[in-house]
Amino acid sequence: MLGLRALVWTLAEPNRAQRLLDVTGLGPADLKASAGDPATLAALLGFLQAHEPDLIACAAEIGVEPAALVAAHRELEA
Repeated sequence: MLGLRALVWTLAEPNRAQRLLDVTGLGPADLKASAGDPATLAALLGFLQAHEPDLIACAAEIGVEPAALVAAHRELEA
């Protein structure tokens, strides 16, 4: 659930959403089709983790500590 909340936050801003697509190589249709897939959510959380300002802003907006997003990323990659 945390990954989906982070995904919604990421997609809410067009430039950030485009960066996600560029970095992951996913197209909009691919992202829509795989939004609930653990690998896609892990890629999203890795994207946020790689850019600390986004990680911190996302965590604040969805009401969690940044460490919770990092832990979710680790869990999804396992």
